[in-house]
Formats: sequence, structure tokens, C-alpha cells
Amino acid sequence: MEEKLTFVDEVQCTVLEVKVIEGHGTTVDVVLVNGMLHEGDQIVVCGMQGPIVTTIRALLTPHPMKELRVKGTYLHHKKIRAAQGIKISAQGLEHAIAGTALYAVRPDEDIEDLKDAVMEEMARVRNRIDKSGEGVYVQASTLGSLEALTEFLKSPAVNIPFCDFSIGPVHKKDVMKASVMLERKKEYATILAFDVKVMPDARDLAEESGVKIFVADIIYHLFDQFTAYIKNVKEEKKKESAEEAVFPCVLKIMPNCVFNKKDPIVLGVDILEGIAKIGTPICIPSKEFIDIGKIASIEINHKQVDTATKGQKVAIKIIGTNSDEQQKSFGRHFEMEDELVSHITRRSIDLLKANYRDELSLDDWKLVAKLKKILNIP
Repeated sequence: MEEKLTFVDEVQCTVLEVKVIEGHGTTVDVVLVNGMLHEGDQIVVCGMQGPIVTTIRALLTPHPMKELRVKGTYLHHKKIRAAQGIKISAQGLEHAIAGTALYAVRPDEDIEDLKDAVMEEMARVRNRIDKSGEGVYVQASTLGSLEALTEFLKSPAVNIPFCDFSIGPVHKKDVMKASVMLERKKEYATILAFDVKVMPDARDLAEESGVKIFVADIIYHLFDQFTAYIKNVKEEKKKESAEEAVFPCVLKIMPNCVFNKKDPIVLGVDILEGIAKIGTPICIPSKEFIDIGKIASIEINHKQVDTATKGQKVAIKIIGTNSDEQQKSFGRHFEMEDELVSHITRRSIDLLKANYRDELSLDDWKLVAKLKKILNIP
């Protein structure tokens, strides 16, 4: 066993926790795996705002039979040899990151190289930030946890963009950063908090401002919570935009199927292209795009339906949309040979793209492009 256990002079040390201790200020709890640390050593630590270069002010350990995390008095050391847990007191540790390496600067080492080395993991996470500036805000307990979370979010099967991140408990400042998305993309005004606490004032601010916070100790649970939330948001948006979202359709009046000529107009039609829905405004391109009303009901074999698609033959009832205007009628404003099309607009196309993209086939989108050209929509 003695032959297998070897001591190495090179310092190998990892930051476990960052905390404020009365009388010592901000300290870091570390585990020294190899090497030796001395009071007065210059060290380099990874920080949220860049590498932290500082000098060890005190090397502390708990009294025998006490844990490092338990509050109380500590033993001071001039030097400590691996392997053990140590509390390090030094200036400028407020933004140090748990889960990262701590390097001791030796006379023959270039401090700039150590700065680059200590920030490597942080650089990997920063490179995953969505370049569009839109995305959720992510938070984790350590840099290792954060790296695992961001790698998961960026995987093709998940593909959730994130715009910023932090490490440690969720504070008010994190909620304020996440709230930027309220004006850009509301559903992304969200904090995915992995294995961290949410401070009470942060939760209060989130509720006031409309920022959602999802907390879980397992990455997959965070994913499930967020995807369920996004699904609900999409459904709400669909409900809100239902009246304005006009689906594309082209209808042909069938022979001997004009059941009522005036408001309400009742016709038997063949759906040549697209999707006919209740509420769809109908116009006649061959008659200077005259609007004849909205589809109020659809029947297939005497059964009411909300939607009908290409190839189906249905009976539709069209009612006028403006009581101040003269109501349109078959035989006076349009004839048997005139095609009926949905009156899409720039606004309705944008709503289809935003909220109904997955409900339209490739042929439906081609029809949107065709009607856009016919109706001279920019």
C-alpha cells in the first residue's frame, strides 16, 4: 500500500464552497489533494468576472473531531500538507466559483498561464451562450454542475437556448437579469435553477415581475418542468391569437349546392387546397377581392366540425362581418365559377409562423406563399 501512495509537490486543490465567516470575511472551503499550501502563497482562482489573483491571509482547519462546515473557532496554520480539507481566508474571494481548481503560483510559473488555465471551464460554458441574446437564465451550485446543465440544454434533442448564467443561490440580481427577456421573448423570462436555493426576496421579485423560477436537483426534472411550461404558454398564445390567425384555403362551389344565397350564405364546397376553419374570412379574388363574410359553421355528412382539409366536400355557412355594409349574396356579388379563398393578412401570416407552424404542412405553407402573392401582401 505504501508503494502506491505517493506525495506530489505540485498543488492540486479544488474549491468546494464559498462563504462569509464572521471575523474572516469571504472564505473558500477547499480540498487539498496534493502538494502544500503556505500562509502568504499567491493563488489563482476562477471567478464569475474573471480570474482572481490573491494572497492567502490565513489557512484554517476546524478543531479535531469537528467538520469544516461547522461554525466556531479554527486552528491557524503557517503551512498545510495534503490531503485534507482547508478553509482559506483571502481578499477578493466574493466572486470565486465552487467546483473549480485553485492554483498556487510558484516562482517558475507564469501567472498569465495560470489565469488562462483556471478560466478554461468557464470559457466552455460562455461559448454555449446563444448568440441571438435570447434564452433562459441558468443557475447551478458549482461550475461542474453548470457545465453539465448547459451541455444538456445545448444537445440536439433538447435545444433550449440560454442567454446568461450564475453560480450559487438565486438572488434578486439574477431575477433582474432574467427579467430582460420579458420584453424580448416572454417565455424565456425563466430561471432554471439546478441544485441551488432560491432566496425569499428573489422569489418575491420573480412573482412581482413575472419571471418563472424552476428548481430541481435532477437535470431531467428541470427539462420536464420547462417544457410543460412552454407547452402551456404556446396553448395560451394560440387561444389569444385564434381569431386573427387565418389558415390558408381555396374553395370551389359545387354544382347545385347553393342552399342559401343571402346572409347567411350556405354553400356546398370542395376544398381544393389548404385548411378551412370556423372563423376564416372569405374573399373572392376574381371579384376584386370582395369580402363576403366569415365561415360560421362547417358540416360533413350533416355533422358539425371545426375544421376541414384538402379533398373534403363540405357544407359551409358564411355570415357577414360588418352590419354597416351591404351584405353580400350569391348571384349578385359572386358566381358559381368564382373561387373562394381565405383572406390572409401580414398579421395572420406572422401569427401562423409564431404559434401554428407545426399545424401546417409544406403544401399549406406553399399555399400561404401563393395567396400572399395573389393578395399583394408585402
